[in-house]
Amino acid sequence: MIKRAFKHIIIGAGVSGLTSAYQLLQQGETDFLVLEGRHRIGGRIFTENDIDLGATWFQGYHENLIRFMKELNIQKFNQYSEGRNILVYNSMAPAHYFETDQTQSSAFRMAGGSNLLIKALANSIKDKIVLDTTVSSIIEQPNHVKIVAGKQEFLSKNVIVTLPPKLAVQLEYSPRLPKELTEVMDKTHTWMSNAIKVCISFNTPFWRAHDLSGTIIGQIGPVTELYDHTNSNQTVFSLMGFVNEGLRDVSHEDRKETILLYLQKYLGNEIRNYIGYVEKDWSQDKFTNCQTIKSTYMLPQYGNQMFDAFYMNDKLLFSGTETSPVYGGYLEGAIYSGIRAAKYVVNS
Repeated sequence: MIKRAFKHIIIGAGVSGLTSAYQLLQQGETDFLVLEGRHRIGGRIFTENDIDLGATWFQGYHENLIRFMKELNIQKFNQYSEGRNILVYNSMAPAHYFETDQTQSSAFRMAGGSNLLIKALANSIKDKIVLDTTVSSIIEQPNHVKIVAGKQEFLSKNVIVTLPPKLAVQLEYSPRLPKELTEVMDKTHTWMSNAIKVCISFNTPFWRAHDLSGTIIGQIGPVTELYDHTNSNQTVFSLMGFVNEGLRDVSHEDRKETILLYLQKYLGNEIRNYIGYVEKDWSQDKFTNCQTIKSTYMLPQYGNQMFDAFYMNDKLLFSGTETSPVYGGYLEGAIYSGIRAAKYVVNS
């Protein structure tokens, strides 16, 4: 068994975990390690070819995220919303067209893709991130905690667990976590866990020429939400949105054809001239989803006060967007929780 010892260990190299690591370094703390089960960093941020298949949008009032972006020299740009939006509220009735008030602030995206945030946060701590390391148990010992991952053991003064609570509760803890805490963790919905995202790319943003914004909203259709996903440099022209979960169990080809037929009805035959089609079903990601996944149609409740406390005699702290008391389920919530966790362990 290989053993390594550190002052702080962070489990999870998503937004929250990397934020905590970045903050620790900013505060002069260098004796820490980040353990990540995936073969990549980023968690639920996942960008390929300027296409954000994970976390995408944020708002102007997400202050911590915007401050970090300025600090890390990441630019933002407005989500495209010019032209007519399409609302499909009844499959038997004509679509309703409406326009967004352009004087009101829209959602923002990161120029270059959300993955730029991950790269920037990780840039100065690359040597402190260990990939393909899946933690199975956390054991309290007199002066530290022991973290077991396969044939490796890590010792640490304290540990920040940034896994979604539904996954974090499935680790083995010795001593066991309080029952009230485990019940909260098991009931906390995992942001993105039931999402299926689809992105279709084209040589040109043809919808704009027809005075369409690219936005289609309709819970009854194969695509429940669709938006213009053209990149900030105007070199990749795409439509991206969320697939109706009812199509999860059909074959890829059948789902793709159903989606294209639906979009063809509202955007025209040019939808068939796509040059790229990609899907990401987050329910199939074992580091996001678990077997107890349930679709959530009401606004999930995040930031339970049980996540405010340390456990294992001030050695264990839970973090992540689901634990955040502000903007839980958003990038801002992940950033906030990461800042808070770093502050807590340094001051503990």
